[in-house]
Amino acid sequence: MKKSLFFGALTVATLIGAAAHASTLDDVKARGKLNCGVTTGLVGFAAPDANGVWQGFDVAVCRAVAAAIFGDPMAVNFVPTTGATRFTALASGEVDLLSRVTTWTFTRDTDLKFDFAAVAYYDGQGFMVPKSLGVTSAKDLDGATICIQTGTTTELNLADYFRANNMSYEPVPIETNAEGQQQFLAGACDVYTTDASGLAATRAAFEHPGDYIILPEIISKEPLGPVVRHGDNDWGDLVRWTFYALVAAEEYGITSANVDEMAAAPTQNPEINRILGTEGDLGAMIGLDKDWAVKAIKAGGNYGEIFEKNIGENTPVGLARGLNAQWKQGGLQYAMPFR
Repeated sequence: MKKSLFFGALTVATLIGAAAHASTLDDVKARGKLNCGVTTGLVGFAAPDANGVWQGFDVAVCRAVAAAIFGDPMAVNFVPTTGATRFTALASGEVDLLSRVTTWTFTRDTDLKFDFAAVAYYDGQGFMVPKSLGVTSAKDLDGATICIQTGTTTELNLADYFRANNMSYEPVPIETNAEGQQQFLAGACDVYTTDASGLAATRAAFEHPGDYIILPEIISKEPLGPVVRHGDNDWGDLVRWTFYALVAAEEYGITSANVDEMAAAPTQNPEINRILGTEGDLGAMIGLDKDWAVKAIKAGGNYGEIFEKNIGENTPVGLARGLNAQWKQGGLQYAMPFR
């Protein structure tokens, strides 16, 4: 899920220079749609449903941004990207926003010149194996064949982990999650490694998911979130605060079902009023209407609703909130103050 640290740095920097001269928000408004880069398909995060409509956790972030701008969560053109193409797509202006389980790293922030608007999902790299392999720990994987997406931080983390534990492995290079799933199920590799959330999403698509286990070791920190280009801070602010509106909405009990009622008149909580536009005008500061956050929350619900609908414990992906719980519930999700 976490792609190249060094791929095309000079090319990407050159493309950013060409793409960042104009206002992204103006371009999006003129086009009438948000161009959002997503994965080529990962259950729970971003994949077309049976009707060809994109669904998922990352998709919901795109739809919230579109709703904040246009009042229409469907005003999005989804652009599938791979690890090798996503950064070029963003830098060139082909997409306005990347929302595709991408890890925030030093090099991407500085050398590749991208801005991470927030951490949408706190994750870490793990390992999935068939139960029939008979292993219960990553420390048992010496000499294993491992399917791994090329040009990724996953690849670098794997090399570091095996070197630190004096183990060897044979990499089986793959380009996409679909290819990785196919190779893993075909027995071309003993192990599949990527973000733990991605492993759970991949396993959920298997015909017999119970035949596979995710090992307990988490070998890295993988803060995943929406990405924009350097050089257009106003656009970065819009994406960042749209996401934080979803997080704050969960904290304050604002849901897709009650947001209209709560926005009909000021509440006793000044911060809720500022978020919903019944007090002050935060929307004007980011080029949007007063009710921008109301529209974003209505699009797919607050952060908790989005999580539970797409990847939560009652979905096939089956992820617990863990680090992604609200800060008052022992997690790390924490909206910056709306004031």
